[in-house]
Amino acid sequence: MATSRVSKHFLFQLIFLALIAFNRANGRSLTPDFYKHTCPNLVYTIKTVVDEVMSVAPTLGGPLMRMHFHDCFVRGCDGSVLLDTPNKTEKYAIPNLSIRGFQIIDKVKSAVEKVCPGIVSCADVLAAVARDVTVALNGPSWEVEFGRRDGRVSTVNEALANLLSPFANISTLKQGFQAKGLSVKDLVVLSGGHTVGTSHCAAFNNRLYNFTGKGIQNDDADPTLDYEYVPKLKSKCKFGDRNTLVEMDPGSFKTFDLSYFSLVAKRRGLFQSDAALLDDSETRAYVKLHALKDKAGFFKDFADSMIKMGRIGVLTGTQGEIRKVCTKVN
Repeated sequence: MATSRVSKHFLFQLIFLALIAFNRANGRSLTPDFYKHTCPNLVYTIKTVVDEVMSVAPTLGGPLMRMHFHDCFVRGCDGSVLLDTPNKTEKYAIPNLSIRGFQIIDKVKSAVEKVCPGIVSCADVLAAVARDVTVALNGPSWEVEFGRRDGRVSTVNEALANLLSPFANISTLKQGFQAKGLSVKDLVVLSGGHTVGTSHCAAFNNRLYNFTGKGIQNDDADPTLDYEYVPKLKSKCKFGDRNTLVEMDPGSFKTFDLSYFSLVAKRRGLFQSDAALLDDSETRAYVKLHALKDKAGFFKDFADSMIKMGRIGVLTGTQGEIRKVCTKVN
């Protein structure tokens, strides 16, 4: 029996290492110059559309940034989150119902198709848009790597299995990132993206009411949540409210800054997954470091982690396809 357990563990380790090696090998085939000759105006074309959108609808910045994250964590960065068959594809999974801005990706793709028809993948459009909205929100910039191709498969169940829940504890979060070849540091850095955007009450209402499940409604909040912050959240989210939108980083939810880490350090992170970052020595140290306003350090780390995330499970070469329309396969 013991030998069997050891063999299974060894097999799991081999599979895990092979997965990481595959991801890294694929990632190396991406390059910022991929479209240098085939679509030289790509970056300018995408940025022009994004800047126009952000000038009138800056609240779409957070969802558009996270759309790239939600794409990469399911089947890799292959644009599968964009496919649209009602009640069957990833975008209809519960974790993705809060993602907005799909029509903006369609708008960007249409602009790109006009200048470079059939050349640029929807997966690459997502990666570039994520960078451009971050910059538009006063966040860091980075050289986006290109060369991804689009997948042809998208299912609700895979999204449910791979996207990390706002209710996740630190062990689940670390395991989820490790499974994608990302580090504990990447976990904290990318969580910092919660500095922009909003959330529905459904994602954290359980922390405000009847947290222990004993049927106590008014005096049973999550003890890891600052007790002085609880009344403020309750004033916005009543018991059972699932739809009201609340700023994740109150006061600066349209600006990419370090406020998220200050909130988490004060036990005012909105989600249980935010609070969980204080439950591990490595993640807690990073939170406290950037709560002290190391802006340059965080911006560099965020850029590095976004590039790294953008390499997860990519399709390259002759794999997949270049979709003409992002919502459907060719």
